[in-house]
Amino acid sequence: MAAYDLIVVGAGIVGSACAERAAAEGLRVAVIEPGPVGGGATAAAMGHLVAMDDDPAELALSRYSLQLWEAYAGLAAAEFSRCGTLWVARREHEYDGIAAKIARLAAAGVRARRIEADELYRLEPALAPGLRGGMLVADEAVVYPPRVALHLLDRARAGGADCRLGRRAVALSTQGLRLDDGSELTGPVLLATGCALPELLPQLPMRARKGHLVITERYPGRVHRQLLELGYADSAHGDADSSVAFNVQPRPTGQLLIGSSREFGVEGREVSWPMLQRMLERAFEFLPMLRELQALRVWTGFRPTTPDGRPYIGAVADRAHTWVAAGHEGLGVTTALGTARLLVDQLLGREPQIDMTPFSPARSLR
Repeated sequence: MAAYDLIVVGAGIVGSACAERAAAEGLRVAVIEPGPVGGGATAAAMGHLVAMDDDPAELALSRYSLQLWEAYAGLAAAEFSRCGTLWVARREHEYDGIAAKIARLAAAGVRARRIEADELYRLEPALAPGLRGGMLVADEAVVYPPRVALHLLDRARAGGADCRLGRRAVALSTQGLRLDDGSELTGPVLLATGCALPELLPQLPMRARKGHLVITERYPGRVHRQLLELGYADSAHGDADSSVAFNVQPRPTGQLLIGSSREFGVEGREVSWPMLQRMLERAFEFLPMLRELQALRVWTGFRPTTPDGRPYIGAVADRAHTWVAAGHEGLGVTTALGTARLLVDQLLGREPQIDMTPFSPARSLR
């Protein structure tokens, strides 16, 4: 029976980051992943590194993690592009709310500034006429999440991690877990399984929220920054059965990534053409020139969503040696590195850099 200091279940970007951090601390680490590395929610993500200000706890987590991402700015595999984020105000009340957003971000150490309409169109001439203004967060960036996940797992492996790819964890035990080949591993278990969390730990609620993304052929220079509507947070963190928001990202390849949609209660991975049309019509309202571009691919994915929208990060109170890092929904890429550092700090009995109370699994344990 193999023994470890940490058994990580799931090799998405969160699980890979946790394995890398634990191995870097000198822990004996095992990683269990039945599918491709970074092949779940990580592969379906846009890779936007962004600070969201609507929840103080998530803003603190995002800010902490964004600082850690700076170490990867020069990593070729990450395709790190500091394009900045331009939030677009279409209505007067959205524009009026920018000052409060800037103040909340500033309090967390994130620099942002208001953009008047004339500067908005100098920065992004392709935007639809009549927009009121916006907010620029110039230091934010985008990455290619699956390659980062693979890089992090390679680092974990170089640090001695035992990576059991193609194996599935089928049950937790009092001492560890059992795999689908019948083997038993002992040691603390970290579940970083996203939407699949209830398969091993039904005590923690998790809902899958489906999303669509479109990527275009190469059109360099059409869009320069990550563009979002200022009403995006209402879509991203709301509990409506379905919603769409304007979100367009310029990839370093010259392609454009177009999002976003969110749907509860949908299980199949097939493309929903009515939802796709609804999402694209939203994007066309802000960037009419998108109608002229050729789409290359459409794909879907599922975001893991907790009842209050915050991820579970920490020990499971009623199960000895069981830990969780899951439920990041649309911020998993942004917060992966911070999640890993904070989780391992708790595992080793160190004081985390931010208050972890809002992320405790105990708040939702049933």
